[in-house]
Amino acid sequence: MSFVVAIDGPAGSGKGTITKNVAESLNLINIDTGAMYRCVALNALEKNIDSTEIEKLKDMLENNTLIELKREGKNQKVILNGIDVSEKIRTIEVDNCVAKYAAVKCVRDSVTPMQRNMSKLGDIIMEGRDIGTTVFPNADIKIFLNATVEERAKRRYKQDIEKGMSVTYEEILSGIIERHKLETEREISPLIKAKDAIEIDTSNLTVEEVTKKVCEIIKKRK
Repeated sequence: MSFVVAIDGPAGSGKGTITKNVAESLNLINIDTGAMYRCVALNALEKNIDSTEIEKLKDMLENNTLIELKREGKNQKVILNGIDVSEKIRTIEVDNCVAKYAAVKCVRDSVTPMQRNMSKLGDIIMEGRDIGTTVFPNADIKIFLNATVEERAKRRYKQDIEKGMSVTYEEILSGIIERHKLETEREISPLIKAKDAIEIDTSNLTVEEVTKKVCEIIKKRK
C-alpha cells in the first residue's frame, strides 16, 4: 500500500509550489489534481460546451478526454488528448471557469477515479480541493494550506505577470473571491478542511518556511 499525503486548500494558498518542493525533498510522486480539472475545463471551452450542458459533458468525458501527467526531470507535463497543455490550462480564462466545471457531478465522477488510481504509482503527495475529504479520506497525512484572500490574489497576480499575462490585481482578486465562493458552497465535494487535517496559514510565511513545516510533519509520521 502506498503512502499518501493529501494537501488541500484554496487557490493561491501555495499548494502547487509546496507540493512540488516537498515531493522533490522527500522523493514522493507529485500529483496535481487541479490540473486534471483544468484540462476538463479547457477541453469544454475549446468545444464550446457550457458547464450546464450535462449530456455533452458526459460524452466529452467518455469519448474525448484523455489526461496524462508526465514527469520530465523536475517538471510535470500535463497532456490532454496527446497535446501538452501545461501552459494553456493556466490562463485567466480557465482560472475563471474551472470551478464551475469542477462542481458538476459527472465531471467529478470521471476525475476522482483517475486521481485514486495515481496511488498505484508509489508513495504520493497529491494536492487539490477535496483530496483529504473525498479522494483519499484515509490518507496517511492531511494538510490544509490557507492564506488571506488578499495574499492569495497577490501571489496569483505576481505569477501571471511573470508569465507575461495582461491582468490586473483587481481582476485576480475578484476571480479568486468568486472561485472560493463556488468551491466552498457547491454541493458535491466542497472545499473544506478535513477534521483530522493539520492547517497551516501561509500568509506570512516564505515558501521555504512552509516547505520545511510540511516536510517535518511527514518525516515524523512516515
